[in-house]
Amino acid sequence: MVEVFKEVYTLDKACYDKGLNEYILMENAARGMYEEIKNRNIKSICIISGAGNNGADGIALARMLLGEIDVNLFLPMGVKSQMAKFQFEVYKNYGGKYSEFTPTDVDKKYDCYVDAIFGSGLKRELDSKINNIIRTLNKRDGFKLACDIPTGLDEDGNPKGEVFKADVTVTMGGIKLALLSDFAKDYVGDIKAVNLGVSFKNYSTKTKYYMLTQNDMNLPIRNKLNTHKGRFGHVGVLVGEKKGAGVISSLAALNFGAGLVTCITREKTEIPYELMQNDIIDDRFNALVFGMGMGNFYDDEIDKICNLNIKKVIDADMFYKKEILNCLDKEVVLTPHPKEFSSLLKLTKFGEYNVEDIQKNRFNLALEFSNKYPKVVLLLKGANTIIAYKGQLYINPLGTQALAKGGSGDVLAGMIGSLLAQGYHPLKATITASLAHAKAGNVKPNYSLTPMKLIDNLSELS
Repeated sequence: MVEVFKEVYTLDKACYDKGLNEYILMENAARGMYEEIKNRNIKSICIISGAGNNGADGIALARMLLGEIDVNLFLPMGVKSQMAKFQFEVYKNYGGKYSEFTPTDVDKKYDCYVDAIFGSGLKRELDSKINNIIRTLNKRDGFKLACDIPTGLDEDGNPKGEVFKADVTVTMGGIKLALLSDFAKDYVGDIKAVNLGVSFKNYSTKTKYYMLTQNDMNLPIRNKLNTHKGRFGHVGVLVGEKKGAGVISSLAALNFGAGLVTCITREKTEIPYELMQNDIIDDRFNALVFGMGMGNFYDDEIDKICNLNIKKVIDADMFYKKEILNCLDKEVVLTPHPKEFSSLLKLTKFGEYNVEDIQKNRFNLALEFSNKYPKVVLLLKGANTIIAYKGQLYINPLGTQALAKGGSGDVLAGMIGSLLAQGYHPLKATITASLAHAKAGNVKPNYSLTPMKLIDNLSELS
């Protein structure tokens, strides 16, 4: 996993305290963008630089490219910071040309457009001039690169006006939290962090945030030859009013390594042959998965279910039932989407938050919830899935729009339950299942994924 930071000013300052200076860091930042551009067939470039140090990065990039390609530098706000003024003077000393920016300036076609207007720490709304510039750039064809953070995103990854839509964001020193919001996912493109003159290990501080990578996925590969099904756990899945949801979860659990899976039903139900069926809810199971499609089928037994001393995965309909409060002092995994999380926050007296509120504050709300309920692993679904546990956030950026399909969440719940039954710690189970789920869902065409295809794809993971 990769460390993520809400702000990096303190990290930059630590570099200065150890003998580096702004100029060295800036040259490395510009060099990172230079390498990204030089690796592509780019013959002309339009660089729009702001008045501060993000703009200075852009000016330094323009100077590095002088004499190699056709460089067009635009300074719509002039230069104001000390480093911007310094870089501008050096750029001019090498014969660099510049102008202000108007929409007609980019009627000419460029191979590449670089946004170096605002970087991290944006708090105010963009003015009409900058909004117009970003709107114009977004309409142009060509490779688009954002310097540090696409202009228009604040430190939480929420929009402050028009947002530059990048193909690649070259971020400086470390990954910023703003780049991993659900909103930002449509704007940041590929995220590439640049070494500023010290290793990423040394450009670091204590953080609450981590970005997951495929290397954090620990699949339940069976290494022992002398074994039997009982060693791989028994998962119980409540099959409720919408039977398909429970059956999908059951099949996912079986296909993700569980030795035994039982569909718990109130009436005889036609299920796939490889699944077992029973109407008894007790502690025979190593893990229990419930909530998906449950409706009101088990309202008379919810207290009993919540008090069973076994690991649980709770999903969907349970987030609207007050009995869930009885589960929050135990080892459980919760897997709500934003609307369900809204209901859960209300039940737990966090306050009234609609879906829009949650999407704007999902990092903070998930952290606060995990601090209040330290035994709970919270998986908050979204474009970038958040996993919160004991005041730390793990962000999975690997999911795609293919997973926006009914039943995908049922698959995920079954996968987590399977790993719990196989002895995984709840956090490890949730991280691995989330990553495997994302990887199995990365299909083309991205509109054709179904829950059964998703389950089938689990056998192709490695």
